[in-house]
Amino acid sequence: MSPLDRSLAIGPLVLPLDLLLLMLACAVALGVATRLGRRRQVAAADHLFNGLLLAMITARLAFVLRYRDSYASFLGWFDIRDGGFEPLAGVAAGLGYWAWRSWRHSVERRPLAVALLAGLMTWSLTAGPLTLIVERGPMLPDTPLTRLDGSRVSLPELVHDDARPLVVNLWASWCPPCRREMPLLAQAQQRNDEVTFVFLNQGESLATINGFLQRESLTLDHLYRDPHRAFGKTVGAVGIPTTLYYDASGQLVDTHLVESSRATLSRSLERLRRAASP
Repeated sequence: MSPLDRSLAIGPLVLPLDLLLLMLACAVALGVATRLGRRRQVAAADHLFNGLLLAMITARLAFVLRYRDSYASFLGWFDIRDGGFEPLAGVAAGLGYWAWRSWRHSVERRPLAVALLAGLMTWSLTAGPLTLIVERGPMLPDTPLTRLDGSRVSLPELVHDDARPLVVNLWASWCPPCRREMPLLAQAQQRNDEVTFVFLNQGESLATINGFLQRESLTLDHLYRDPHRAFGKTVGAVGIPTTLYYDASGQLVDTHLVESSRATLSRSLERLRRAASP
């Protein structure tokens, strides 16, 4: 199973299946806390929710602080659409809060413990098997693509010739998030000579692509057409923008299913470089 198969498209919104299963586990935990709290006449669900909220805020803050140089403004810290979180920091904050509540209010100890256990079991029984299925990322598919001059190319050939990691961005000019992230990716292409960036247009005509490049004053290397969206279908992409990170052997290392920010792009490039290190 490809990591991209673990996502769900709801109209223009693409949600990772892992996120949906995490939301399910949280809902189960809150339901158990509500029921047990009513029996003991304590606000266990309220404190469980407070811990979850603290975990989310801490995970976001830890990510922002780690990549603070990548944010141009303070308001960018709050734009969670880029998916930038540090899960371990969030887990530590949430567990710390619940441990403190249990220590200060022993009557809440059992409802909180049972609720957390129920959420953990839900997560383990749903997301756990998916994690085991995807032990290694799939290899770069040998899908025929078209250069703007009409000649054919395949990405495995490009990886073999360049012997460099590969970043593949699936995009279209009608997609607002694609248009917003394109200047960022174009800058990254110019600044990271050790990585090959590929811009793979999904299903648009040559005239539409050229018109977009002219309007946006963009110059992109390795801009190819996927007229029938065959590459996107092969890798399991259910929406765009989608950015895929392959190591020099053509193995998938990381994916980003929404608009990239400078911070999330930096994180994914770090993962790509670590994968390339001996």
